[in-house]
Amino acid sequence: MKATEVPAIAGAYLFEPTPYADERGFFCRTFDADVVRSVGLDPDAFVQDSLSRSVRGVLRGLHLRSGAGEAKLVRCSYGRIFDVVVDLRTDSPTYRSVATFELSGETQTTLYVPAGCAHGFQALTETADTSYRIDRPHDPAEDVTIAFDDPELAIDWPLAPTTMSERDRKAPGLAEALKRKES
Repeated sequence: MKATEVPAIAGAYLFEPTPYADERGFFCRTFDADVVRSVGLDPDAFVQDSLSRSVRGVLRGLHLRSGAGEAKLVRCSYGRIFDVVVDLRTDSPTYRSVATFELSGETQTTLYVPAGCAHGFQALTETADTSYRIDRPHDPAEDVTIAFDDPELAIDWPLAPTTMSERDRKAPGLAEALKRKES
């Protein structure tokens, strides 16, 4: 497994495993504490694992947490997703930068999203399973959602959204969400 820094988002990393493939399929390590530690992250900081299953066109996000924020490791374990990170840390050299990735079950690449960044994704395949490893217990009172189609962010989503949560559909624009993030 190797770690690669994401230039567009300060402190973000891609963790790329080395799959072993044979006639049975493949095997790969999807988390390695030593590799995580090698880029200055604490592998023991992650306290919750979650999994979402989405169908093609489902859009989830853009989400972040107020207060101290929430760092996460995101991996598409099955299918393919279009993944988006927006740096909303005012002291970051990449503040307001947007980075996009395609994560897939084929590569099993994991994306590290630093605390203070918004995250969202869209399922590109009929089924897409996305796993999250989060560094704080979830507190719904800290949830902040940003409109996926905010013109200031100009995210070029690959598909028209087919399904979204009510919260995501009614999300405020970036300016309004940033006020909520700071509270």
